[in-house]
Amino acid sequence: MSRAVLLCPGRGSYTEKSLKSLPPEHPWVVRAEELRREFGLSSLVELDQAPKWNASVHLEPRNISPLIWLVSMLDAAQAMSEHQVVAVAGNSMGWYTALAVAGALDFDDGFRLMQAMSILQQEHKDGGQVIYPQVQEDWSPDPALIANVHAALASSNGEAFPSILLGGQAVLAGTEAGIAHLLRTLPRVKLGQNQYPFRLMGHGPYHTPLLEGVSAKAREQLSSLAFRKPSVTLVDGRGARFTPWSTDVEALKEYTLGAQVVTPYDFGLSVRVAVREYAPDLVILPGPGNPLGSITAQILIADGWRGMKTRTDFEAVQASAQQIVLSMRR
Repeated sequence: MSRAVLLCPGRGSYTEKSLKSLPPEHPWVVRAEELRREFGLSSLVELDQAPKWNASVHLEPRNISPLIWLVSMLDAAQAMSEHQVVAVAGNSMGWYTALAVAGALDFDDGFRLMQAMSILQQEHKDGGQVIYPQVQEDWSPDPALIANVHAALASSNGEAFPSILLGGQAVLAGTEAGIAHLLRTLPRVKLGQNQYPFRLMGHGPYHTPLLEGVSAKAREQLSSLAFRKPSVTLVDGRGARFTPWSTDVEALKEYTLGAQVVTPYDFGLSVRVAVREYAPDLVILPGPGNPLGSITAQILIADGWRGMKTRTDFEAVQASAQQIVLSMRR
């Protein structure tokens, strides 16, 4: 059985192509529907089985977050039945999924955490996120693009902040004034088919001090969640590890409701720690979609993992019998 690191996706992974991903009769889907009713919210199955994508409804944080969480949970369970998962990490919202996948929260409390946080974040109206590349066309790091980000943040008068460090991409966040500054100041760049910078639809200023109020409310509302030692090692957005044998449960809870909400989330670092410390045969990416495919490749390339230095190197490995990144959905 292959050793694997599991990386759970965050916002932006469930799209129009993800409709009809949920098996309505699965016990987890049935239970999630019951938990949604506890929150007074609409059916996830009806959202997932909708005949047509409705961005104004599907992309609401209170709706898109549980759709992502539930699809990722189902895929993670399959991956764990087929591989020896030695570490779990997640990108941003994917941290909430990782907690449940690794057993630090049971299914019900994992769902409650994710659903409550999505509602609190949706209630925070001011600000958003902007994305900007940090690599060249061959996925190697680009010092000029990295410098552009530092300059834009330094000149923002405290209105913009680093939010998520994805490795090959930087997600920046800020107030409305900060977002306007970033979109105006960052030099326009085309990478692949995308023009940068651009604002992420429906995203708030996550992982910044602007969400101190959200963190305070989360501590109040979610104090009863039963955190416990994980059964599989968790790697957080600081690169810190919570292992089955050495986890301070209160520290895990405090990070989740505190620093994870208001400080930058370094997904790239979490991946580097996971692969360096646990030397997996595979990095597995649960759905929905495949948003972390190129991002994970860029992180591994920047780290020189298994001698890879460029996109060509990565693609050659993926085409061989020893592929190292397995996406469960497309």
